[in-house]
Amino acid sequence: MTSGNLTESGLPTNSPPLALSFDLDDTLWPIWPTIERAEQVLHGWLGEHAPATAGRFDAAGLRALRNAVGERHPEWGHDLSRMRLESLREALVLAGDDPSLAEAAFAVFFEARQQVTLYADAREALGRLAARFPLVAVTNGNSELARVGLDTLFQASLSAIRFGVGKPDPRIFLAACERLGVAPGRVLHIGDDLMLDVNGALEAGLQAVWLRREVGVDEPAPALKAPYRVFDNLTRLADALGC
Repeated sequence: MTSGNLTESGLPTNSPPLALSFDLDDTLWPIWPTIERAEQVLHGWLGEHAPATAGRFDAAGLRALRNAVGERHPEWGHDLSRMRLESLREALVLAGDDPSLAEAAFAVFFEARQQVTLYADAREALGRLAARFPLVAVTNGNSELARVGLDTLFQASLSAIRFGVGKPDPRIFLAACERLGVAPGRVLHIGDDLMLDVNGALEAGLQAVWLRREVGVDEPAPALKAPYRVFDNLTRLADALGC
């Protein structure tokens, strides 16, 4: 659990965290297996209700169309749901199916997208952390804690879709601190993305942990504007925070 520019404790000794903020996708569960399953469920639904669209676009083709919509509309970067919905509408039109089916198709995808498989350490460690700290979720994705089954552990959840901007914009981090009623310097943000989560949090004045699950924590970690700590699972983080 190291970083190249850390104190022994990894956190400022005069300002231990009073609250925690968490990224969701690839921090509490792996996102791409979830998305791939949801896309397969969606394609199966299209095969039943919009067969021309299912015949013209396989799951990979639908994803490519969604990515193309995102490239055409960078202003929607904070709203993954809007991009997915618009790409479904376009797919239906291109295939000659009824574009009004887009909303129902998206609802099928969205429900399946909530069926996540938590990392093995996540639920138990979150329970330990929530018993000591207030928690808030800060996500650029479109998962919903109530549907995932973790809402009872969090005091609040901020999504880029509803807030209007996403990480690394400091405004969403500062809004999370306001929800917690804790000054930014006493909030510790935990996430998997070095730039969106760690650097974004540090730029907003929060403390930060890089949850680096897929790379050994003994690998060198880049220096950023302020110290941060690196962990490879949440159990070790809970241990380090005395939970």
